[in-house]
Amino acid sequence: MKNILRLAVLLLTTSLFAQAGHIMQGVGSVNMSMGGAATAQPLDISGALQWNPAAISVFDSKIINFDIGAFFSSPELSSSLPAGMMGPGSPAVSGVTKDDRGVSPMPALAMVWGKEASKHTFGVSAFGISGFGVTFPEEANNPMSPSFNPTVNSNPINYPQQAGGFGHIESDYMLLQVGIAWAYELTNELSIGVQPTVNYAALELAPNPTANPNASGYPVSDKASAIGYGAQFGLFYNSPSGFKAGASYKTTQKFEDLEFENTYLNNSTSANAFNMDYPAILSFGLGYSTGDVDLAVDYRYVDYENTNGFSEKGWNPTGSVKGFGWKNINILSVGLQYKGFEKFPLRVGYTYSSNPIDSELAFFSIPATAVIENAFQFGFSHPFNDNFTINGVYHYGTSGDKTEGEMLNPMMASASNPYGAVPGTKVGYEMTTSMVMLGLTYTFSK
Repeated sequence: MKNILRLAVLLLTTSLFAQAGHIMQGVGSVNMSMGGAATAQPLDISGALQWNPAAISVFDSKIINFDIGAFFSSPELSSSLPAGMMGPGSPAVSGVTKDDRGVSPMPALAMVWGKEASKHTFGVSAFGISGFGVTFPEEANNPMSPSFNPTVNSNPINYPQQAGGFGHIESDYMLLQVGIAWAYELTNELSIGVQPTVNYAALELAPNPTANPNASGYPVSDKASAIGYGAQFGLFYNSPSGFKAGASYKTTQKFEDLEFENTYLNNSTSANAFNMDYPAILSFGLGYSTGDVDLAVDYRYVDYENTNGFSEKGWNPTGSVKGFGWKNINILSVGLQYKGFEKFPLRVGYTYSSNPIDSELAFFSIPATAVIENAFQFGFSHPFNDNFTINGVYHYGTSGDKTEGEMLNPMMASASNPYGAVPGTKVGYEMTTSMVMLGLTYTFSK
């Protein structure tokens, strides 16, 4: 099973980046352009399969979707030290490091089988539903450099580990989910759905704070992978008047441990295991369709506080990190489609997400800065004929206020200072994102 999923990963994706916590706000061109709202407004099969398997009951044909997008992110990592921290009389130090990762692909693949005379509808999907990643280069103007000038701005969090920083910081996490869905029409208006899911996750960290540090600091990990399992259940109500309602529950996706092979700066090696599950998500949606207008509103509750890897926080006695320490978050998605232009429906969408990161724990989430508070989307579709339709979307997102807190040091942790906050220091991050995605829908002739 792991080899099959690895092959799917190679075919479908190389890197994925999330918007709400580490969760993708939507899947595919149509669903993204509606702000991710689809729990009660299944405009396309990808959005329905992602957010409410019961909603695929509205499709009475065999349909396949494929989408591919180019995602651009621009996270910035900043930090500062107070005067005197680098020695008596030393000036205050501050600086900003920009991410240099570049463009990342975002694909999605889905298929649904439905018939007009049947109460059963089936679907299968392969989506990249989660991810984060940063590439912050080591600060060139650092205390280990012969040309170090403390009066010139520099970013101390990116100083080499020998100088108290993390040096080059890089992370790469992705999660591919394969789902097999079944929907059944209890009545003409009410459907139920179930979707078992199998997941493949991979994580690489440099440095790896989940490993025990040695005299040279934290190590660099290889890319560790794990398989996870879960399910999603849904209800969908579609009234003749155009009013729609839906609810779904995606269970926690339980994963095996990520098993890292680590290499330290002094070339010694070690191994460690870290468990990181995918959180349970509860979604409620309302929809309304009349004439040329389709409206959708979704609310989601993401349970990070009961998820391995995110619920834990602080340091282990050895100096390794227990977990991210994220809070539960609320997500609101709103989308509007206007079909008044012949063969050219237009869509606008907005997504709001609360921030899962407390300021006192901001330090632990430096490798996972992809938290977008406000996202705006504009999309379109154009049917070439009864079979082929092209879809497109442009996305822009911003993290809003900077996530910022004090630097932390496990050597300073105590009963009165449980996380080892270093007084007078700051570390923070903010980002914007943009994306262009195109998709193709093929509806097989009946």
